[in-house]
Amino acid sequence: MDALTTEVIGLIARIVQRYTKEYEQAASSLELTSIQAKVLVALDEPKPMHRIAEKLGSERSNVTGIIDRLEARGLVERRPGETDRRVKYIVRTELGRQLAVKFQGQLRFAADPLASFGTADKERLRDLLQRMLGEGLA
Repeated sequence: MDALTTEVIGLIARIVQRYTKEYEQAASSLELTSIQAKVLVALDEPKPMHRIAEKLGSERSNVTGIIDRLEARGLVERRPGETDRRVKYIVRTELGRQLAVKFQGQLRFAADPLASFGTADKERLRDLLQRMLGEGLA
């Protein structure tokens, strides 16, 4: 591996570490675990439990416990599906939505530096990151 690639990998690792630390601190300040915060943010629309598990890369049984704890705090509720009442959809309550917005507002470490980037720089960075994830055009 060449020196430039090694340097880029190191910078990405530092960004991930900083993001993880800030994410955990923001969640903790709201008395959430980082996984609970991820679920609240992911619930921008009602989702069945299995979709939440897929998004988290977690087992359904683990997600059940997370949802139970969020539900006990009044942040989410379970609702039967419209077409199949056996399927339970997880829906953020208004309190859960407010907490998710507050949580996201605390994740400033990445947003603040990006504020100094022009549109072209942000678009280029977005495109490069999408390519790294295999989501961009070749």
